[in-house]
Amino acid sequence: MTISVTIPVYNEEDNLSPLHQRLVPVLESLGTPWEVVFVNDGSTDGTAGVLDALAAQDERLKVIHFRRNAGQTAAMMAGFEYARGDIIVPMDADLQNDPRDIPLLLDKLNEGFDVCSGWRKDRHDHALRRVLPSRIANWLISKVSAVRLHDYGCSLKAYRRDVIKGVRLYGEMHRFIPIYAYWLGAKVAEVPVRHHPRVAGRSAYGLERIFKVLLDLVVVKFLDRYAQKPIYVFGGFGLFNFLVSLLAGLWAVYLKYWAGISFIQTPLPLLVVMAAITGVMCMLLGLVAEMVTRNWHDSRDKETYIVGETRNLEGGTITTAGREK
Repeated sequence: MTISVTIPVYNEEDNLSPLHQRLVPVLESLGTPWEVVFVNDGSTDGTAGVLDALAAQDERLKVIHFRRNAGQTAAMMAGFEYARGDIIVPMDADLQNDPRDIPLLLDKLNEGFDVCSGWRKDRHDHALRRVLPSRIANWLISKVSAVRLHDYGCSLKAYRRDVIKGVRLYGEMHRFIPIYAYWLGAKVAEVPVRHHPRVAGRSAYGLERIFKVLLDLVVVKFLDRYAQKPIYVFGGFGLFNFLVSLLAGLWAVYLKYWAGISFIQTPLPLLVVMAAITGVMCMLLGLVAEMVTRNWHDSRDKETYIVGETRNLEGGTITTAGREK
């Protein structure tokens, strides 16, 4: 097998040479062909020059320069697309991930797993700004997705190429790749890995990332439950609004004829109209979403199922007696 290590980079000029010095000996010790794909995510410091110099020294180092900053998820997606290895190992460029843990991930794949995620068990980050929010997010993601991992945010992972070749990433979705792989039938494992404090550069992430992760989690859950039948969520909300409209109308009629309260003395008539209109709009959105979903599958000739393995399907023809020639 061949191994591709993909590394998104943003303003890490001081960390790249030390990372290269630590990474290459580990990969050479594996005794298998390898490459490293650096993705320069529109860095504004001297990162581009350092990467070009490293690539000039070693042709096994591939470098991709973005014209502008697109974010870690986009950089990671580019690394996956340009990688040529059978096993893809993403990691950070800030020296907080330890290259010596790569063999641990590969050993887990050799046990029959398709995805192995690193777990920064002893994490060296700010306890309040980074560690606590991360633990809360990891617990919530595990509960919602049913994929039990301690550390979704750890970039150091290992994937078999075939389980992520069809995955498309947007927003901050890179942390949810094990969930996508699990949906495709992949076996997911987790191993503790080392984590080092940052010694150079500055982290580009803050507390605002928590809200992005929560919103992306909503998207992930929606795709899991309703990607094939969006009418269920839109139609369900539409039916709820119709029910609200009906109950509000009945209550308004009761107040009018049994309590002597005029329609114009309560907001119920307005609620009836607004809820009914919202219900109609939700139903129409659900139907449009259904048509878009079907057109997408038809235009791409994409099936709604995933085949793992087959038996006795290659070659041969079927006779009229139902026997294979």
